[in-house]
Amino acid sequence: MRISFLALLIAIVWPLSVFGQPAAGEKPNIIFIFADDLGYGDVGCYGAKGFKTPNLDRMAAQGTRFTSFYTGCSVCSGSRAALMTGRHYQRVGVPPVMFPGNKNGLNSNEITIATILRRLGYFTGIIGKWHLGHLAMFLPTRHGFDHYYGIPYSNDMAIDPVNAKFAKDIVFREGKNEEKVRAEKGINHKVPLMRGEEVIEYPVDQTTLTKRYTAETIRLINENKGKPFFLYLPHAMPHVPLHVSVDFKGRTKTQFGDVMEELDWSVGEILKAVKDAGIDNKTLIIFTSDNGAHQGSAGPLRGKKATMYEGGFRVPCIVRWPGKVPAGTVNDEVAATVDMLPTFAKLAGGKAPDDRPIDGKDIRPLFFGEKDAKSPHEYYLFPHLNGALRAGPWKFYPWPEGAGKKKDKTDPPKKGVQLYDLSKDIGETKNLAAEHPQVVERLQAVYQRMTEDLKKGKLP
Repeated sequence: MRISFLALLIAIVWPLSVFGQPAAGEKPNIIFIFADDLGYGDVGCYGAKGFKTPNLDRMAAQGTRFTSFYTGCSVCSGSRAALMTGRHYQRVGVPPVMFPGNKNGLNSNEITIATILRRLGYFTGIIGKWHLGHLAMFLPTRHGFDHYYGIPYSNDMAIDPVNAKFAKDIVFREGKNEEKVRAEKGINHKVPLMRGEEVIEYPVDQTTLTKRYTAETIRLINENKGKPFFLYLPHAMPHVPLHVSVDFKGRTKTQFGDVMEELDWSVGEILKAVKDAGIDNKTLIIFTSDNGAHQGSAGPLRGKKATMYEGGFRVPCIVRWPGKVPAGTVNDEVAATVDMLPTFAKLAGGKAPDDRPIDGKDIRPLFFGEKDAKSPHEYYLFPHLNGALRAGPWKFYPWPEGAGKKKDKTDPPKKGVQLYDLSKDIGETKNLAAEHPQVVERLQAVYQRMTEDLKKGKLP
């Protein structure tokens, strides 16, 4: 009888292990921290100056620091769409930047990280900036998240006075009330704080956002520590207008430095909460940014936010999971936010959708520091503005320098392309296109093929 029971048990469990379905206790918790407009040179271990980030530096010492990590767009909404869906934002019908006046958002037929993980038994929560549609049908609660607490778009925007749904116990500040808000046009830099699908405070006191987001994240960690959870923490900062709490005001010589030290404090509090909850060894924590620097620093990189150069797309990325992610390591393989969906799905025992093009790849071997692990991206496409392509050490731009700048309409159109060897010239200072015509020809063909592929599987 014992033998037959064991055989039966093996017959049940073995297929699950073959198809990557771990036992419930083996599913990692995932905390994804997404800063806003934080540049490549805005973290201590990436060369930041003028302020300190000891908690992020400690997180890097306890995990892996990625140095060729890319975001999906060099501005807000496109970046978040790529992260959430594992697809370039052009496939999902989201513009590079959304505004409160927009009536569109992330299509309800898109499958997000939260959708997948919730189906696999995860509690899913977002604490912070969504920016993929503020109308009810587009909110996080309609895209796989059990919990939403935060602002619906960038902190420099305004409320939609017509479509906002106010909670019965809403806190109005600055002399506002519902009648006044409905009658006036939205005022820039005065944004609503939401819980679920209702506005609970307007305008939110932005000096409190980093601390309140941190407290909400810690509360959700403690409430869900007995089951797997996915917490997505897209901070409001350091997007302008910069705001910082009283406790951090004046800590450095600049307001930006104060904001960064408070963000670093937040990371430290979350690391502590995970350890205190006894789930340190089964929690994957990732810190990165939605695009390059606006007010901060791109470090050695060329360009900043909203550009096609490295400073617009290459961002810090620190990955920590004690016992799984090797400590104190640096990885220069190409990886990106679009890789999070297939990677998280595999870690949770599932898989990425197979009914639509997925641009991201499973990068678990890079996370786990497997021997000779290489980037799964032989070519990585940047399908924004005039476009670009990364291939090994090469960065290719199918347009000449200055093509995006305003110029006299009588000027003849410029011709040419750009090619840089990032392994020797991370600042993209020397255009090598004329010296490597065969590389240009190859990458031009690949770029054309990949951009044509973007037209497949699009959702409005």
